[in-house]
Amino acid sequence: MSEHVRLRPVAEGDLDLFERLHEDPAEAGELGFFGHRNPGQLRRQWSEGGFLTAEGGRLAVVHAADDRFLGEVQWHQVLQGPASPCWNIGISLLTAERGKGYGKRAQRLLVEYLFAHTRVNRVEASTEVANVAEQKALEWAGFTREGVLRGACFRGGAWRDMVGYSVLRAEVVPQA
Repeated sequence: MSEHVRLRPVAEGDLDLFERLHEDPAEAGELGFFGHRNPGQLRRQWSEGGFLTAEGGRLAVVHAADDRFLGEVQWHQVLQGPASPCWNIGISLLTAERGKGYGKRAQRLLVEYLFAHTRVNRVEASTEVANVAEQKALEWAGFTREGVLRGACFRGGAWRDMVGYSVLRAEVVPQA
C-alpha cells in the first residue's frame, strides 16, 4: 500500500538497483529512458556528496516495513526570476513497483520535505502528455496542472509535449 513509503538518503547498497533504474532501457521503461549516459557517473556522484547539495538532490523511495528500495525522487533548482528559485522534481520507480501508488505518495512526501527544509515557495514537475498515470499521481500529490509545454522534451528521436504542474507552499498541509 502506498502509505508504506518513506524517503531516505541513497545508501551504498542501493546503488546497483539505482544504476539499473537509470541505465537499463528495460528497467527505465518507455517513458524513463533518455539514452545511454556516462557509465559509472551516478556512482561517482553518490561518492562525492551522497546526491545531496544546496542546488538539488536525490532520495531513495523505500518500503517503510522492510526498507526495500523502490526507486528515487529527485529535485533541482530552477529560477523563475532573478531572485525567485523553485524546485523541479522527478521520480523513477523500478518496473516491478509501478502502479502500486508508491509514486504519488513519494512525490507528496518530497513536496512536504522540501517545504519543511527549504525556503522556496513553489515546487514544479512535468511529464509527457502520454504519461497519464504520472499526471494523476501529481494531481493526487496536490499539484495543479498549469498547461502544455510544446516540444519541450527530446526522447526516442522525437520532441514531445510535456504537461506542467506546480504546488505552492500555502497549498500544502502535511499529511499523516
